[in-house]
Amino acid sequence: MQKQEPKIYIIGAGVSGLIAAQTLENQGFSPTIIEATNSVGGRVKTDIFDGYQLDHGFQVLLTSYPAAQKFLDYETLELQNFLPGAAIFKEGKEYQIGDPLRDFSLLIPTIFSNLILLRDKIKILQLNLKLKSKTISAIFEEKEKTTLDYLKDFGFSDQVIAQFFKPFFSGIFLETQLETSSRMFEFVYKMFGTGNAALPKAGIQAIPNQLAEKLKTTKINFNSKVNSVKDGEIILENGDILESDFTIIATDSTSLLSNSNKESIQWKSCFTLYFETEKRIITKPLIGLLPKENTLINNIFYHTSLGTTQNGGKELLSVTVVDTQNLKGSELVEKVKTELKEHFIIEVIRLIKQYEIPQALPDLKNIKYSFSAAEAQYSNQIFLAGDTLINGSLNAAMLSGESAALAMIEALQQIER
Repeated sequence: MQKQEPKIYIIGAGVSGLIAAQTLENQGFSPTIIEATNSVGGRVKTDIFDGYQLDHGFQVLLTSYPAAQKFLDYETLELQNFLPGAAIFKEGKEYQIGDPLRDFSLLIPTIFSNLILLRDKIKILQLNLKLKSKTISAIFEEKEKTTLDYLKDFGFSDQVIAQFFKPFFSGIFLETQLETSSRMFEFVYKMFGTGNAALPKAGIQAIPNQLAEKLKTTKINFNSKVNSVKDGEIILENGDILESDFTIIATDSTSLLSNSNKESIQWKSCFTLYFETEKRIITKPLIGLLPKENTLINNIFYHTSLGTTQNGGKELLSVTVVDTQNLKGSELVEKVKTELKEHFIIEVIRLIKQYEIPQALPDLKNIKYSFSAAEAQYSNQIFLAGDTLINGSLNAAMLSGESAALAMIEALQQIER
């Protein structure tokens, strides 16, 4: 008599859920994904609006991510690479700095930039060399301190911290004081130093779209919101009850599990504003930074400096705001437009769209690289996945999805023994 295939449900069609499904398919299972929205991707989304590609927040793929290299087909994504550097705007002047060993065009501006002291340039080189040779496992075994303390302890001057590290990493960590774990700083810095920051030609959502397209036997139920989960049972918001042999929760689980002893996840938020402009003031694909206290703008980027599938005809400029200074709506837009004009000499044609992203990144302490099968298993039949469990990155989302699926397969094999 043929064994009946177990009923496996995955809650959430974000990157973690899609990787969990792929891992299960590779072992011969056919799970069902339950997704609350009408598309895959979770926090990794792209809208097409007025002919432009608008990612939900300024997101990039770091091509050195080990999990991304394992699960993604970079060639099909048609990755468009940023230059390894930044354009820093101070008192009306633009200073381009970067890694001249990886892009020769940055050699002269970096060497002759008086924005960064010579001793800091040497320190940056030393940091690059240190982290290139340091393993990822060694990074995540280090005692944690804040990124700010790490930079000071390494010997960087207050000047380079204020002019480069703060504005650059505030846009990555979505907090302005560099309080993020030094483990995360070393990991991200290593990834920047050993690969490229890139965007798929069709926008960031091309990543989950590719993962979904690879699935062959997985069913995805869209517009299905889950109310609660317990062993053997999933209750949907519309009252329907699904019987489940195994459930992988690949989203925030705290509201779904009645006896969860986990604290609610704290989130970092940001605003991303997209403007149409007539021309680009940064001609190369470099992120623009504003290292000035009490300003709204953290970074700017011309998405049309990279190849895009959709193009509305003019230049597309994104502005990231981490600290909104309690401004919202039209007040926020007007202040940003004023700062663009004052500090970057940018005149915008119009605001295309404004995104408020309340759950942009999980605010985590005790950062880890990955977790074990035992950590992924919540109960006999429930398993947990998501970057919220280890660290806020695309790499972590992928690893956690794989770990949860492998833990579920291991649990099933133990039952069958």
